[in-house]
Amino acid sequence: MRELDITEVARQSGLPASTLRYYEERGLIASVGRHGLRRLFPPAVLETLALIALGRAAGFSLDEIAHMFAPGGRVEIDRELLLAKAEELEATIRKLATLRDGLRHAAACRAPSHLECPTFRRLMGVAVKRGSGKKTRKG
Repeated sequence: MRELDITEVARQSGLPASTLRYYEERGLIASVGRHGLRRLFPPAVLETLALIALGRAAGFSLDEIAHMFAPGGRVEIDRELLLAKAEELEATIRKLATLRDGLRHAAACRAPSHLECPTFRRLMGVAVKRGSGKKTRKG
């Protein structure tokens, strides 16, 4: 399969050329030459970019993603790192679900004022503790 110039990679991946140059600078992808002033990439770069996009969507940093690529571009993903990220996402989901449920309650609450609603006041307390970095008890 023929090599892709940076414009074609940008078009197919949906990423701007500046991002592709940045990823190359960070060592996440590698061009294989130039055609005039345009960088050329192997077709496999699209799969690499898809893996990077998946990692970013899951919340991995570019440094963490970079460690998932062995020399030669082989993918070597640390399964323990994946499990840790999954646990982190699960904790975030629980926090967001609690917040969602509290907001739904506040929207439907019959108390004369939200500040008179015990559930809403608990929600405010949780928000203050999370904002200050203090641990909250589960429940």
